Amino acid sequence: MTDYIGCDLHTRYQVVAWIEEGTGEICTRRLEHENGEARAFYGRVPRGAVVGIEATLPALWFERLLAECGHELWVGHATQIRAQAVRRQKYDARDAELLLELLRTQRFPRLWTPSLAERDLRQLLVHRMKLVRTRTAVKNQLHALAMSQGVCRRHKLWTAKGRAELEGLTLLPWARRRRQELLRLLDQLDAAIQPLDEAVAHEAQSREDAVRLMTHPGVGPVVGLAFVLTVGPVSRFPNSRKVVSYLGLNPREHSSGGRQHLGAISKQGNSMLRWLLVEGAHRAVVHDPELRRAYQRLKFRRVSGVAKVAMARRLAVRLYWMLRAPMNYAQLVRMSGSPSSAVVPRPAGSTL
Repeated sequence: MTDYIGCDLHTRYQVVAWIEEGTGEICTRRLEHENGEARAFYGRVPRGAVVGIEATLPALWFERLLAECGHELWVGHATQIRAQAVRRQKYDARDAELLLELLRTQRFPRLWTPSLAERDLRQLLVHRMKLVRTRTAVKNQLHALAMSQGVCRRHKLWTAKGRAELEGLTLLPWARRRRQELLRLLDQLDAAIQPLDEAVAHEAQSREDAVRLMTHPGVGPVVGLAFVLTVGPVSRFPNSRKVVSYLGLNPREHSSGGRQHLGAISKQGNSMLRWLLVEGAHRAVVHDPELRRAYQRLKFRRVSGVAKVAMARRLAVRLYWMLRAPMNYAQLVRMSGSPSSAVVPRPAGSTL
């Protein structure tokens, strides 16, 4: 039928556009997903076709379907695709035709996509993060119960002695039931998170890039594996500023007429990795003298939240160059000047 197929993909159906052989006519058709119409259509297409879609909803089933039929899936940058639409009318068939035109003219803004195995590992990290956040919420509730009785132990509340003190508090019936159920839920979450931590550590140790990143203070198996899986091949980023922008750690800018206005960070990247970088930077400033000095200076001038995000940005730049060079933490040296300055190998014989 054709070498290229433009596909406007939705949850329950899709609209495809292709060029019919012989006549050269552009054809469009709506395909339902649940009744097998889409599978039958791609089964009739000669193997080796390229199917282009916008980067919207996760469609692992569609990728597997195309792989079974011998086709290749290209995922395009949705904003760049929309910017190339010359007409104001927008409907499914026109969107599919636009994708087909971009594929035919070699103007399709293709994005890098991780493999299915890497995306499955991302689910491991996401699942762990959700459970950890739930556990934190449970701990905060238990801490609030303890504080209501005049007991403030902070992190010591989760030691054996602190828990015994928490369980021994005299509470009213409903507060006592809440404490009991929250403690039970906390034990269940701890039991569920432990094997996930072991799985993450195993996967991180099996990847050379993740092991290299783990030599940096504050970067453990979770941060190292998440950075490798999210950033992917570092060769696709020409400099560290591109990585910072990709992760959403760059400030939003609204400048015009010679006036520059910078706002909060854009938050356009992977929210899980941003959160992990902030957590990793919070630990890194304890062990890295340079980061500690920079953090204390920013914290004195600004609020602590801004300083933490700034340290997360610096940590992301360091991790990028550790993969780009490549080098481990012992070989890192910062050049004087901008925080985004390059990282170069430390000369032989020098010490940190």
